Amino acid sequence: MKKLTVKKGVDCMACLSCVEACSKAFYKEMNPDKSCIQIIDRKGVAKAMVCVQCGKCAAACEHGAITQNAKGVYMINKKLCTGCGKCVEACPFKVMVLGETASKCIACGICAKACPMDLLEVVEN
Repeated sequence: MKKLTVKKGVDCMACLSCVEACSKAFYKEMNPDKSCIQIIDRKGVAKAMVCVQCGKCAAACEHGAITQNAKGVYMINKKLCTGCGKCVEACPFKVMVLGETASKCIACGICAKACPMDLLEVVEN
């Protein structure tokens, strides 16, 4: 299974480089609300929230628009997505984006390459 992970023992400095890279790659603008990776403050410590490919979004999709590919990544078929937002509501990590259709992490690694702390990595399990 291919997925984006957060390395242990490396601190996030909340520079938002990963957020910017994701947002710009898929929406052509720096907008944290359009990034499939989020940086949150947890008791004064910055923490990267990433999609762990749990499949809860797929289970919530009544239109069958979210399926798992051969590498274990849940993908959204934009032609089947109605933009209802049920998948976004189901995401336990709040890392799905809802525009005209839903978007989620596809483990592309753009955010990992942008991180100056080398905090993120795409791994195969």
